[in-house]
Amino acid sequence: MSHSSNEIPVQDNMQTIGFYNLENLFDLSNDPNTNDDDFLPMSSKRWTPKRYQNKLRKLGFAISNIGRQETGKHPALVGLAEVENAKVIRDLLSSEYLEEYRYDYIHFDSLDERGIDVALIYDTDAFKVLHTETFGVLLTDEDGAPDFTRDILRVSGLLDNEKIHLIVNHWSSRREGAEETSPKRMASAEKVGYIISQIRDTEPKAKILVLGDYNDEPQSESIQYIVNNCQLYNPMETLKSYKRGSVNFKRQWFLFDQILLSTTFFKPSQTEFEFSKAEIFDEDFLKLFNGPFKGSPFRTYVGSKYKGGYSDHFPVYAILKK
Repeated sequence: MSHSSNEIPVQDNMQTIGFYNLENLFDLSNDPNTNDDDFLPMSSKRWTPKRYQNKLRKLGFAISNIGRQETGKHPALVGLAEVENAKVIRDLLSSEYLEEYRYDYIHFDSLDERGIDVALIYDTDAFKVLHTETFGVLLTDEDGAPDFTRDILRVSGLLDNEKIHLIVNHWSSRREGAEETSPKRMASAEKVGYIISQIRDTEPKAKILVLGDYNDEPQSESIQYIVNNCQLYNPMETLKSYKRGSVNFKRQWFLFDQILLSTTFFKPSQTEFEFSKAEIFDEDFLKLFNGPFKGSPFRTYVGSKYKGGYSDHFPVYAILKK
């Protein structure tokens, strides 16, 4: 692994906002309060220190290069999904390809049954945190029992001295079927709507980015709900195609990972950030390079079989420019 883009000059007037589902970034210790038994050294997956360090190194390399082609530098902010706890984030930030940068993180433990959470890492030279808050999503199973899922994370702060708000998501999966689980994702969409209205109550022209793994696509009802009801723009709508997405399931592409922006990022200004572009970060090094699934994300595991890759998702990112 080597930085392929070091020759690109640093663009001081641009910043990258990324999002990356890290696919089960668990530590090596047993947490009696969560269902992390698959990711232990003696489990069927044999989640060993060597495998853990390899994953951290690869994820760090990927993160350090998100948006580098456009900006000549590492991303200012990256939302994360599927992190077990604060320890794995600290280990990630001290790994080979990230330790040179001044990243810090925001993370809260949620009640998710698998013990995975969302988080935000940020370059302390570019971003100053002003406010952090988490929001639970109240869900129930068919029998009326609570169904605990990931919290939604809100972070407000100054990006190069300009106030922005970020809402980081990881909505309920489609494991029991897309239609059957759709109401759970709609509940999360409604919670995002509430958070946005809360921000706009005191800041009507707020600049807001909503990022995450939604387990829904740009045209899905839940995403359309927040776009239409919250005056958001979804630049990812044009990126999805039959041969491109952020995750591949049964040889079909889906664009579950998306970054949405408030329309306030489209007001021309010489001194404030505007939206420049959005992309899927699907560089070749993140892909399987041969076999029947060539071109799909190079995963850490397929079932219990260790593959040694990065994640089952590609990162996505947006470029902001002054």
